[in-house]
Amino acid sequence: MPVAMTVNGRIVTLDLDPATPLLWALREQLALTGTKYGCGIAQCGACTVHLDGRPVRACVTPVSACVGKQVTTIEGLGTPDKPHPVQRAWAGIGVPQCGYCQSGQIMSAAALLAATPNPTDADIDRAMAGNLCRCGTYNRIRAAIHQAAESMSDEKAPA
Repeated sequence: MPVAMTVNGRIVTLDLDPATPLLWALREQLALTGTKYGCGIAQCGACTVHLDGRPVRACVTPVSACVGKQVTTIEGLGTPDKPHPVQRAWAGIGVPQCGYCQSGQIMSAAALLAATPNPTDADIDRAMAGNLCRCGTYNRIRAAIHQAAESMSDEKAPA
């Protein structure tokens, strides 16, 4: 059955079962492999993407929930030439160790900053609680979020 949605600004129509998890549509049908499979039960956050700007777990979100909505993956957040401020902060601080969870971490952080431009540590802890990092880079993640928030604030400040 055809399912139409917008992925990273591009309208796509996929012929698949509406119950198919978004993760598999992204990875297998659209070759957007930045979104990772972690646990398959929405507990680790590796598969986090934005659905109309809100973070969701793609492993448990059926494509039918995405019809007529905007899906943004890590590939659509920024570009190599113009990375999102969170991506710049992640690279600048050197957040990743193994890197497997990082696309989900970045997507959750970007959603947090869109909703809360100047988050406290408690805000960050709440927003990032569902994203697990086996390498334990949580202190660097928090520092990168604060740095990205500052960068975004500086970009909005009048010159």
